[in-house]
Amino acid sequence: MSEFTIGIDLGGTNIKAAIFNNEYKTVAETSVPTEAVKGPNHVMNKMKDIITELIATSHLSLADIKCMGMGIPGLLDPDEGLSIFSPNFPDWENIHVVNIMNRFFEFPTFIDNDVRVNLYGEWRHGSGIGYDNLVLITLGTGLGSGIISNGKVMYGKTSSAGEVGHMNMYREGRPCKCGSSGCLGRYVSAVGMVNTLIEKLSTGQKSIIQEWTGQDPSRMTAKMISDAYDLGDKVAIEVMHETGRILGFGLSNVINLFNPEIIIVGGGMSAAGDRLLHIVRETTAKHALKLSNEACKIQEAQLGGRAGMIGAAIYANDRLK
Repeated sequence: MSEFTIGIDLGGTNIKAAIFNNEYKTVAETSVPTEAVKGPNHVMNKMKDIITELIATSHLSLADIKCMGMGIPGLLDPDEGLSIFSPNFPDWENIHVVNIMNRFFEFPTFIDNDVRVNLYGEWRHGSGIGYDNLVLITLGTGLGSGIISNGKVMYGKTSSAGEVGHMNMYREGRPCKCGSSGCLGRYVSAVGMVNTLIEKLSTGQKSIIQEWTGQDPSRMTAKMISDAYDLGDKVAIEVMHETGRILGFGLSNVINLFNPEIIIVGGGMSAAGDRLLHIVRETTAKHALKLSNEACKIQEAQLGGRAGMIGAAIYANDRLK
């Protein structure tokens, strides 16, 4: 009987892939640049080559692989195996990922949204172990989210349930790629936080970050804001607190709507840790329903950049059963 599962996390920057045994211990792992600008065919062929090479370097055969899971960003139909649209991938529309993989490999392939496979990873092997009601948010370039209610992952009619990042926070705010404006993700993502910094500096406020970047806004990063915060930089502290308050208001809505036991904060921005989260917790304590907030804790993710690979493998095994 086949004993191994492949988990793939397709990102805008890198494709991360791993082979896991039945206990989800890593047998082999790799990460290569996605090169999304070269188009869908290039990306799909690259994934095929990565899988083939991983199996070979592990001294396994195709027969040793029981299934493969893939986390794909954007809108998709998991049952059909179809990736409908991915905003950061040029010309990526209606790509039948499962059919393409079935041309090369005999083992079954299953796809889901990239944030939901992160959710599976943290739920079963990270900060969410033991919880039946939880929300994962990933803070990076944007804000992604996934929800588990009473032990079941929420999908919704079009497999797009839980788009917390597109919760409207301002009636007419920053424009969003979704076509609306004022969306939560436009303020609390890494890009959103840097934009808040740039707005403050444009009013004449001064920050050490200007010295670090030679006054070039395009070089400013969320990590610089954390570093400047630690040095007592007034503007960086303002930006961090403002970001934490907006996220806290957004998560107050999440707590009131879904009544989770835990909200897990992952993604690159989670490295800000308690610099950000202590303001988030203060805000939810004031603005979420008291009973629901007291039953919910907010904490960082555990698995970091490996959550998607592990979660994709877990998801594939669940689908196989």
